[in-house]
Amino acid sequence: MPPTLGELTAAVPELDAPREVRLLSMERPLTVLRVSLHHPTPGSATFAYVPPQVEHDASPLLVGRGPDAHLRLQLPRLSRQHLSLEPYLEKGSARLAFSLKVLSRKGSVWVNGLTLRFLEQVPLGAVNRVAFSGIQMVVRIEGGTSLEAFVCCFHLSPSPLIYRLRAEETDERESVPQEQPPPGSGQGAPDHLGFLHSPLQPSPGGAPEIPLQREPLDGALS
Repeated sequence: MPPTLGELTAAVPELDAPREVRLLSMERPLTVLRVSLHHPTPGSATFAYVPPQVEHDASPLLVGRGPDAHLRLQLPRLSRQHLSLEPYLEKGSARLAFSLKVLSRKGSVWVNGLTLRFLEQVPLGAVNRVAFSGIQMVVRIEGGTSLEAFVCCFHLSPSPLIYRLRAEETDERESVPQEQPPPGSGQGAPDHLGFLHSPLQPSPGGAPEIPLQREPLDGALS
Protein backbone atom coordinates (compact mmCIF):
# COMPACT_ATOMS: atom_id res chain seq x y z
CA MET A 1 0.00 0.00 0.00
CA PRO A 2 1.58 3.32 -1.03
CA PRO A 3 2.39 5.75 1.81
CA THR A 4 0.00 8.59 2.49
CA LEU A 5 0.98 12.25 2.08
CA GLY A 6 1.13 12.58 5.87
CA GLU A 7 3.56 9.68 6.12
CA LEU A 8 5.77 11.16 3.42
CA THR A 9 5.74 14.54 5.18
CA ALA A 10 6.60 12.96 8.52
CA ALA A 11 9.59 11.20 6.93
CA VAL A 12 11.18 14.50 5.86
CA PRO A 13 13.72 15.66 8.49
CA GLU A 14 13.38 19.10 10.01
CA LEU A 15 15.79 21.72 8.70
CA ASP A 16 17.40 24.58 10.60
CA ALA A 17 15.77 27.25 8.43
CA PRO A 18 12.38 28.63 9.53
CA ARG A 19 9.39 26.85 8.03
CA GLU A 20 8.32 29.99 6.17
CA VAL A 21 11.69 30.29 4.46
CA ARG A 22 11.62 26.58 3.49
CA LEU A 23 8.20 27.01 1.91
CA LEU A 24 9.32 30.07 0.03
CA SER A 25 12.44 28.30 -1.22
CA MET A 26 10.29 25.50 -2.68
CA GLU A 27 8.52 28.04 -4.87
CA ARG A 28 11.52 30.23 -5.71
CA PRO A 29 14.99 30.10 -4.18
CA LEU A 30 15.33 33.43 -2.38
CA THR A 31 18.54 34.93 -1.05
CA VAL A 32 18.46 34.88 2.76
CA LEU A 33 20.07 37.59 4.89
CA ARG A 34 20.61 36.36 8.45
CA VAL A 35 20.97 39.48 10.58
CA SER A 36 22.19 39.17 14.19
CA LEU A 37 21.77 42.19 16.47
CA HIS A 38 23.22 43.23 19.83
CA HIS A 39 22.93 46.34 22.00
CA PRO A 40 24.84 46.64 25.30
CA THR A 41 21.94 48.07 27.34
CA PRO A 42 20.30 45.27 29.38
CA GLY A 43 16.54 45.04 28.94
CA SER A 44 16.67 47.66 26.20
CA ALA A 45 13.56 48.32 24.14
CA THR A 46 15.81 48.97 21.14
CA PHE A 47 14.56 45.86 19.35
CA ALA A 48 10.87 46.09 20.32
CA TYR A 49 9.74 46.48 16.70
CA VAL A 50 12.08 43.94 15.12
CA PRO A 51 10.06 41.16 13.40
CA PRO A 52 11.32 37.57 13.26
CA GLN A 53 11.66 37.84 9.48
CA VAL A 54 10.72 40.00 6.52
CA GLU A 55 10.30 39.11 2.86
CA HIS A 56 11.32 42.13 0.80
CA ASP A 57 11.35 43.01 -2.87
CA ALA A 58 14.51 44.01 -4.73
CA SER A 59 14.43 47.59 -3.41
CA PRO A 60 16.67 48.89 -0.57
CA LEU A 61 15.84 47.63 2.90
CA LEU A 62 15.83 50.62 5.27
CA VAL A 63 17.25 50.55 8.80
CA GLY A 64 16.44 53.35 11.25
CA ARG A 65 14.00 54.58 13.89
CA GLY A 66 11.34 55.96 11.54
CA PRO A 67 8.00 54.23 10.96
CA ASP A 68 8.93 53.63 7.31
CA ALA A 69 12.07 51.64 8.23
CA HIS A 70 11.87 47.94 7.44
CA LEU A 71 14.22 47.22 10.36
CA ARG A 72 12.98 49.65 12.99
CA LEU A 73 15.30 50.28 15.94
CA GLN A 74 14.25 52.35 18.94
CA LEU A 75 17.27 54.54 19.66
CA PRO A 76 16.99 58.35 19.86
CA ARG A 77 20.48 58.78 18.36
CA LEU A 78 19.46 57.01 15.16
CA SER A 79 18.17 58.85 12.12
CA ARG A 80 14.73 57.96 10.80
CA GLN A 81 16.58 56.36 7.88
CA HIS A 82 20.05 55.55 9.16
CA LEU A 83 21.37 53.09 6.58
CA SER A 84 20.14 50.72 3.90
CA LEU A 85 20.95 47.24 2.64
CA GLU A 86 20.76 47.56 -1.13
CA PRO A 87 20.41 44.59 -3.50
CA TYR A 88 21.94 44.85 -6.95
CA LEU A 89 22.93 42.59 -9.83
CA GLU A 90 26.63 42.29 -10.50
CA LYS A 91 27.77 42.20 -14.10
CA GLY A 92 27.95 38.64 -15.34
CA SER A 93 26.14 37.26 -12.28
CA ALA A 94 22.69 35.69 -11.98
CA ARG A 95 22.42 36.26 -8.22
CA LEU A 96 21.65 39.27 -6.07
CA ALA A 97 24.59 41.00 -4.40
CA PHE A 98 24.25 43.56 -1.60
CA SER A 99 25.84 46.80 -0.50
CA LEU A 100 25.44 48.90 2.64
CA LYS A 101 24.79 52.63 2.21
CA VAL A 102 24.84 55.28 4.93
CA LEU A 103 21.79 57.57 4.90
CA SER A 104 22.43 59.49 8.11
CA ARG A 105 24.31 62.76 8.57
CA LYS A 106 24.60 62.18 12.34
CA GLY A 107 27.71 60.05 12.42
CA SER A 108 29.57 57.20 10.89
CA VAL A 109 28.81 53.54 10.29
CA TRP A 110 31.60 51.01 10.68
CA VAL A 111 31.55 48.13 8.16
CA ASN A 112 34.17 45.38 7.99
CA GLY A 113 36.93 47.71 9.18
CA LEU A 114 35.86 50.70 7.06
CA THR A 115 34.33 53.90 8.44
CA LEU A 116 31.53 55.19 6.20
CA ARG A 117 29.80 58.55 6.35
CA PHE A 118 26.76 60.14 4.69
CA LEU A 119 25.97 58.61 1.26
CA GLU A 120 29.06 56.41 1.25
CA GLN A 121 28.51 52.73 0.53
CA VAL A 122 30.46 49.49 0.34
CA PRO A 123 29.70 46.04 -1.15
CA LEU A 124 29.04 43.24 1.32
CA GLY A 125 30.58 39.80 1.36
CA ALA A 126 29.25 36.50 2.68
CA VAL A 127 29.77 37.54 6.33
CA ASN A 128 29.83 41.17 7.45
CA ARG A 129 30.19 43.02 10.73
CA VAL A 130 28.61 46.43 11.21
CA ALA A 131 28.58 48.88 14.14
CA PHE A 132 26.61 52.11 14.55
CA SER A 133 25.22 54.08 17.51
CA GLY A 134 26.11 51.33 19.96
CA ILE A 135 24.43 48.60 17.89
CA GLN A 136 26.42 45.63 16.66
CA MET A 137 25.09 43.83 13.61
CA VAL A 138 26.40 40.77 11.79
CA VAL A 139 24.94 40.09 8.34
CA ARG A 140 25.36 36.68 6.70
CA ILE A 141 24.26 36.33 3.09
CA GLU A 142 23.05 32.97 1.76
CA GLY A 143 22.61 33.31 -1.98
CA GLY A 144 19.51 32.32 -3.92
CA THR A 145 18.58 32.65 -7.57
CA SER A 146 15.53 34.91 -7.36
CA LEU A 147 16.13 38.46 -8.59
CA GLU A 148 12.72 39.74 -7.48
CA ALA A 149 12.89 39.36 -3.69
CA PHE A 150 14.94 38.28 -0.69
CA VAL A 151 14.29 37.31 2.95
CA CYS A 152 15.76 38.81 6.12
CA CYS A 153 15.77 36.66 9.27
CA PHE A 154 16.51 38.61 12.45
CA HIS A 155 18.09 37.24 15.65
CA LEU A 156 19.02 38.91 18.94
CA SER A 157 22.28 38.15 20.72
CA PRO A 158 22.54 38.71 24.50
CA SER A 159 26.33 38.98 24.21
CA PRO A 160 28.62 41.11 22.04
CA LEU A 161 29.08 40.00 18.45
CA ILE A 162 32.16 42.03 17.56
CA TYR A 163 35.53 42.46 19.21
CA ARG A 164 36.75 46.03 18.85
CA LEU A 165 40.23 47.33 19.63
CA ARG A 166 39.74 51.05 18.96
CA ALA A 167 36.99 53.42 19.99
CA GLU A 168 37.35 55.17 16.62
CA GLU A 169 35.57 52.23 15.01
CA THR A 170 32.20 53.52 16.26
CA ASP A 171 30.66 56.97 16.33
CA GLU A 172 29.31 56.28 19.85
CA ARG A 173 32.65 56.04 21.67
CA GLU A 174 31.21 56.38 25.15
CA SER A 175 28.36 53.90 24.77
CA VAL A 176 30.14 50.68 23.77
CA PRO A 177 32.67 49.24 26.26
CA GLN A 178 35.80 47.47 25.18
CA GLU A 179 34.80 43.87 24.57
CA GLN A 180 37.88 41.93 25.69
CA PRO A 181 36.91 38.37 26.74
CA PRO A 182 37.14 38.09 30.56
CA PRO A 183 39.86 35.79 31.94
CA GLY A 184 38.67 32.22 32.38
CA SER A 185 35.50 32.82 30.38
CA GLY A 186 36.32 30.06 27.91
CA GLN A 187 35.98 32.43 24.95
CA GLY A 188 38.63 32.12 22.30
CA ALA A 189 40.67 34.95 20.92
CA PRO A 190 39.07 37.04 18.15
CA ASP A 191 39.60 35.75 14.65
CA HIS A 192 40.87 37.82 11.73
CA LEU A 193 37.41 39.32 11.16
CA GLY A 194 37.16 40.38 14.79
CA PHE A 195 34.31 38.06 15.78
CA LEU A 196 34.08 36.69 19.29
CA HIS A 197 33.85 32.92 19.29
CA SER A 198 34.61 29.91 21.46
CA PRO A 199 35.22 26.20 20.80
CA LEU A 200 31.54 25.59 21.54
CA GLN A 201 30.45 28.01 18.82
CA PRO A 202 31.42 26.55 15.44
CA SER A 203 30.22 29.46 13.32
CA PRO A 204 32.13 32.79 13.48
CA GLY A 205 29.20 34.81 14.72
CA GLY A 206 30.18 35.28 18.34
CA ALA A 207 27.54 34.70 21.03
CA PRO A 208 24.66 32.30 20.41
CA GLU A 209 21.78 33.82 18.53
CA ILE A 210 18.29 33.89 20.00
CA PRO A 211 15.42 33.82 17.49
CA LEU A 212 12.76 36.38 18.20
CA GLN A 213 9.64 34.73 19.51
CA ARG A 214 7.10 37.44 20.18
CA GLU A 215 3.80 38.63 18.82
CA PRO A 216 4.12 41.62 16.44
CA LEU A 217 3.49 44.91 18.20
CA ASP A 218 1.03 47.46 16.89
CA GLY A 219 2.75 49.52 14.24
CA ALA A 220 5.41 46.91 13.56
CA LEU A 221 6.20 46.41 9.92
CA SER A 222 5.45 43.00 8.52
